[in-house]
Amino acid sequence: MALHLITGDDESLVHAAVTDLVHRLVGAGDRTLMVDDFGGDEYELRAVVDAAQTMPFLTDKRIVVARDVGRFNADDVAPLVAYLDDPLPSTDLILVGGGGRMAKALTDSVKKGGGTMTNTTPPTSKKDRSTWIEEQVITAGMKLEPAATAVIAGWMGEEAGRLAGVLDTLASTYGRSKKLSVADIEPFLGESGSVPPWDLTDAIDRGDTKTSLELLARMMQSRHPLQVMATLHSHYVKFMKVDGTDADSEAAVATVLGIKPGFPARKVLDQYRRLGGGGAARAIALLANADLDLRGQRDLPEELVMEVLVARLSRLAPAMSNARRR
Repeated sequence: MALHLITGDDESLVHAAVTDLVHRLVGAGDRTLMVDDFGGDEYELRAVVDAAQTMPFLTDKRIVVARDVGRFNADDVAPLVAYLDDPLPSTDLILVGGGGRMAKALTDSVKKGGGTMTNTTPPTSKKDRSTWIEEQVITAGMKLEPAATAVIAGWMGEEAGRLAGVLDTLASTYGRSKKLSVADIEPFLGESGSVPPWDLTDAIDRGDTKTSLELLARMMQSRHPLQVMATLHSHYVKFMKVDGTDADSEAAVATVLGIKPGFPARKVLDQYRRLGGGGAARAIALLANADLDLRGQRDLPEELVMEVLVARLSRLAPAMSNARRR
């Protein structure tokens, strides 16, 4: 049995660490058979214990994730503490902080059981923070000149969750072999501006082409086209993850995406139902072609490439809905 406790102040970093760990533990296995993921305000730790004590079916192990365990008091954690005294060898248990201060009995039990304790909170001192950023860059397979690392540290400020997104964008732009300079990264570190990314994706999902193009124009005043592409790609990848699964409820979609049940999962499910697998696949194909055009496949202005892409994406869902009605 593997026992993990993941904590941190930044929810996005905690979420990323949990997602990466689950991915590693699942490996080439079937996630739908292996993973039980508990989150939200309604589940009880007795349900987690029941899942952890259940023998795996058609797999060699089970992976049980319990999120926001800080919301449980000393009495609540008693069943889990008792389980950790005699855990099932075929269960990998991941406890995720959040929701409040974790009960001391639980942290003591994790230590006693030899669990791996991971704190995702970056260090506060400037020197240690720079070292932490360097470690994240190495983990991402990237290479940055020291001056570029310093610029990213200043840009990131206290919002450490911003780092993963910009590293993904840099990797998709330059690959992972080039050592990046300040000049290489600066175009990708613009201010977010007055348009949140979800405003654009919401307009596209509604099929509102006019508003989508207006928002795109405003976003590109402060963002590199490849940053906008990264936002759109991340949005449509969620639908592709749902496609081909049996996820037909908010809870099931949340499990597939590795997030808590709630509005984000419900939003993905509703839009996937509008798009369907064909619409999601078409969106990914449009993104791939636009990405190649931005990298020089065709001699087109970047603004035109993005405008055509967004216009086509915004017409996918209505077109799919009309096709169903016919």
